[in-house]
Amino acid sequence: MLRPLLLALTALLFAAPAAQACIDQPLSKPFTPWLDYAHYQAAPEDWTLDGAAFTGGGHPWGGGNESLSIPAGASAITDPVCITLVHPTLRFFARGTGTLTVSVIAAGGLELPVGVVLGTGGWSPSPVLPIVLNLLGEQDVRFRFTSALGAFRIDDVWIDPYSKG
Repeated sequence: MLRPLLLALTALLFAAPAAQACIDQPLSKPFTPWLDYAHYQAAPEDWTLDGAAFTGGGHPWGGGNESLSIPAGASAITDPVCITLVHPTLRFFARGTGTLTVSVIAAGGLELPVGVVLGTGGWSPSPVLPIVLNLLGEQDVRFRFTSALGAFRIDDVWIDPYSKG
């Protein structure tokens, strides 16, 4: 089972179109209250929505006045973002019930699951999720958030540019 995945990743490495050079983005430490002192850059704010919609009210720790509502069976995909080896993880704020799945999509279409977030009812930071495809070097990827069970709201998706800042 591991061999087909490795073959797919190797093929992607050689077949994927080259990403534009990653440009340094402004950094923030949004998860410091939860003892995560890493610097993060904001993910793109444009989305492709499939049953999801923007709604008023975001998480209570700042960052705006709206969030993304993802009902059961719906999904939302970020615009492409450039990642490299030094972009190992992502985090976000979530509120909901049930389960929210997160996957990363390479420019060539390969999609890999990177985590599942269990709803707690109230707003909370997500666990640190590995991006995985960053191991293939610089490229543009998108992130898909799908509410598998229950309804979720997400706000402020952040990518960790390890060792920056």
